[in-house]
Amino acid sequence: MSDVKPFDWARLFLGDAPPLFYVEIVVRTLIIFIWLIVLLRSSGRRSLAQLSAIEFAIVIALGSAVGDPMFYPEVPLLHAMLVMALVVGLQQGLAWLIRRRETIETLIEGRPSELVRGGVLQLAELEHAKLSREDVCETLRNQSVRQLGEVQRAYFEQNGQLSLFVHPSGQAPPGLPIVPPWDLEKPEKVVGGEAHAGPVACLSCGSVSRGGVVPGHCPVCGKAQGFTPAVIDPLDAEETGAV
Repeated sequence: MSDVKPFDWARLFLGDAPPLFYVEIVVRTLIIFIWLIVLLRSSGRRSLAQLSAIEFAIVIALGSAVGDPMFYPEVPLLHAMLVMALVVGLQQGLAWLIRRRETIETLIEGRPSELVRGGVLQLAELEHAKLSREDVCETLRNQSVRQLGEVQRAYFEQNGQLSLFVHPSGQAPPGLPIVPPWDLEKPEKVVGGEAHAGPVACLSCGSVSRGGVVPGHCPVCGKAQGFTPAVIDPLDAEETGAV
């Protein structure tokens, strides 16, 4: 730092690199940006309602390009300005391609996933989208869903949002209760092989079985995580039990 001459305008804007280095900057930016999108796509979307792969890549790339020239004297402003312009240009170019080619959109943003169908969690789709049951249930609670039977369809869109289609008020069948959150209060567990008068819901996927002898394994997902009584409104059931 002792060799740095303040307000050396040639160093400030151009640096010491030869003019051909600007071509190298273009190549470096293209390679890193594409590699960043590949890594983001392969890592999946851990949670709902987060940025898309392109949006996240833009934030990371611009953050680095803007921050470095602010306090590193060896980073010329024109280098950073070129990188910023390239990143924004790449984003606009990819957006243009996505609008015209559905295959490009699927390649970069992924495809929509059906997470819930008829009150049942689609576990294979959750795994493909790299989402946990807790991720989905938390988002459903934010939409005032109390039990999975209320949900006709739930789609995890390419932008990270959840599109939700529920039964009309008062017409939902009983389903797996997701209120209160299981971290606060575990659902009542019904042991396989025992008789139960009412319907029971699989603790893994939420599929509902008729009353009678509780099966050892879920007939839909095949898992043996157990069952819990299926309810129409878990909060009403809770209040009734409290009385």
